[in-house]
Amino acid sequence: MFLFLFTYSQDNSVIRKTINPNLKENANAVVRKNDITIELSSYNKMIIKKHRIVTVLNEKGSNSVNARINYDNTISIKRLEAKIYNASGSEIKKIKKRDFIDISVADGVSIYNDDRLKYLQYISNTYPYTVEYIEESIYTTTAHLSRWYPIEGYYTSVENSSILIKNNSGVTLSKKEYNIENYNITEVSSFNYTATNIKAIKREAYSPSFSNIMPSVRFSLKEFNMKGVKGSNTNWKNFGKWMNDKLINETTILPEKVKFKMKDLTKNANTDIEKARIIYDYIQNKTRYISVQIGIGGWKPMLASDVDRLGYGDCKALSNYTKSLLETVNVTSFYTVIDAGRDIKNIDKEFSSLQGNHVILSIPNEDDYIFLECTSQTTPFGYIANFTDDRDALIITPEGGEVIHTKIYNTNNNLQTTKAKVKVDLQGNIKAEVSIVSEGTQYSYHEGIQNESEKDKELYYKNYLDNINNIDLLGVKFNNDKKQIKFTEEIELKAIKYATKTGKMLLMAPNMFNKIQEIPPRYRNRELPFEVDRGFFDSDETEIVLEDGVIIEALKEPITIKNKYGEYHCSIKKTSENKLLYKRKLIINKGKYTKEEYNDFRNFYLNIVKHDKSKIVLKTI
Repeated sequence: MFLFLFTYSQDNSVIRKTINPNLKENANAVVRKNDITIELSSYNKMIIKKHRIVTVLNEKGSNSVNARINYDNTISIKRLEAKIYNASGSEIKKIKKRDFIDISVADGVSIYNDDRLKYLQYISNTYPYTVEYIEESIYTTTAHLSRWYPIEGYYTSVENSSILIKNNSGVTLSKKEYNIENYNITEVSSFNYTATNIKAIKREAYSPSFSNIMPSVRFSLKEFNMKGVKGSNTNWKNFGKWMNDKLINETTILPEKVKFKMKDLTKNANTDIEKARIIYDYIQNKTRYISVQIGIGGWKPMLASDVDRLGYGDCKALSNYTKSLLETVNVTSFYTVIDAGRDIKNIDKEFSSLQGNHVILSIPNEDDYIFLECTSQTTPFGYIANFTDDRDALIITPEGGEVIHTKIYNTNNNLQTTKAKVKVDLQGNIKAEVSIVSEGTQYSYHEGIQNESEKDKELYYKNYLDNINNIDLLGVKFNNDKKQIKFTEEIELKAIKYATKTGKMLLMAPNMFNKIQEIPPRYRNRELPFEVDRGFFDSDETEIVLEDGVIIEALKEPITIKNKYGEYHCSIKKTSENKLLYKRKLIINKGKYTKEEYNDFRNFYLNIVKHDKSKIVLKTI
C-alpha cells in the first residue's frame, strides 16, 4: 500500500508541475512521462509495462494521447486504465479496462483479421487537460520489439521519456541507435535510455521522412517466437533462411492443371521476361487485393493454391502466388520484404530484425532486378515509382536473406513533355490543342485521371490549369502505353479573355499549361535539413498562332538559371509574322541538403515562379 501511494504521489506531482514554457513553444501536446519497461523472460515470453502522462494543450494535441493497445490471442492484457485531470491537476475522470473502446482493426479490405484494438476516447472542450495511462500486457510473440522513438511526432514536446529492457531470457539481445547524438538523450545502462526536455519540432516543407531523421533505438532478439513458430536471427542471411524455410516453403504448391495452364500461356514466349509479363498480366486479371491478418497471417503468406482458387490475397499472398506461377515455367523470382510508402525508407542492411510493411516480387534480370507490385490490377509490369522505389529491401532466397536496392527513377527519366498549339484572337481569347506525355515517376501522377467520371475529369483539368480563367474543356483523350510506361493526355480547350486587353494592347503569359505557382514556404529559422527525394524533368513547347490583326509588340529575353538544385530555361521567339514559339525546360535535381541551403533553394523557386508568370505584349490593329 505504501509503494502504491508513493508512486501515485510522484505521478500527481508530475501532473501538477508547471510545464516549462520552452516545451509549450510549437507544441500541441507535452509528453510529461512515457516510461516503457520490457521484461524478457524467455524467447517466447515478454511483459510490457507502460506508464504514460500526456498534457494536451489544444484540440490537435489529442492525437498525441496514444492511450491504446493492439492485441490478439497471443497478447494477454493484465492491466489497462487511465485517468483524466483538469488544468489544475485535479482528477476528473477514471477509465477502467472495460471502459476502453474495443474494435476490430479490419481495414476495409480484410476478410480475415483477428487483430483488435482497445483505445481511450475522450473529448474535451477545455484545454489544457492531462491523461495518465497505465498498461501491462504479456506477449508470447517476441519477433517484434517496438522501436523506441523519444520524439513521437511533430508539434509534440517531451518532458520525460524512457525505455528499459530487462533481458532474463538467456537469448542475445541486440540494439542499434539512430540520430540520438544531438538530443538530450542519455544511455543510463545497456538497454536503458532516457530523454528529457526536448522541444516540439515543427513540420517543415521538404523535410526528410520523420523516421529517417528523428532519434530512435531498434532492438532485436537473436531467437524469437512468431505466433508459435520459433525463429532465428543472427544476420540477414540467417533471418531470410528462417523466413524461407518456415514461412514460405510449403505455401508454393499449385495444382497440376494450373501448372499446365501457365506452360500453355507462355509457350510462345522467347525469354523469361516475356513469360513473366504474361503471368503478371494473368494475375492482374485474376486476383484482387484482400488483407489477411489472422494468426501468423500477418507474416506468413496464404497457400498459393488457395489464392488460385479464391482469386484474392494480401501483398504476401499475391507476391508468393505470382512467384509460384513463375516457378511452373522455370522463371526465378524472390519474395521481397520492403518498407513501402511515399517516403523513402530503407530496410537497415546493417541490423537484421523484423522490418518492412509490404511484400513485392523481384525477378533477376542480368545484373539487376525487375520488381513487381502484385497487389495492383492496373500497375504496369515492372513499375514501382513513388511507393517502393529507391530503397533497400530484403529478398528471400533458398540460401537466405540478402539486402538489395530497388529501382531508382533518375531525374531525366521522370519526364513530362507538354506540347501545345494555341490560337489567339483579337479579344485575347484562346483555343488550344495540348498534348501531355508523362513518364517515370510522373506517370503515376497522371494516369489515374483516365478512370474518373466525366465530372471529376473536368474538375481535375480546371484545377490543373487553374491559371487559365474561364476555361472550357472541349474534349480529352487518353493513351496509356503500359509497355513503354507512357501516359498521354490529348486535351482540347478554349478560354475567354486569357490575354488581358488594355486599349489596343494584349498582355499574355506564354506559359499556359505547366506553370509553377507555389513557392516553398519561408522560415525565419529553419530547424530541419531538407530533401528532394525524386527529381523530375519538364519539357514544354507551345506554338502560338496570332489571328490577323494581332501583332507582336514586345517579347522577353531568354532566361537560363542553373545551380545544384536544378535548371530552368525559357525563351520565346518569332518564327513568322503571326507565329511565336515558346520553349521551357525545368529540371529539379534529387538531393539532400542542409537547413542553411534552404533559402537558396527557395530563391531558385522564386525565380521560376517569376519567369513562369512573365508576359509578352501583343497589339491589335
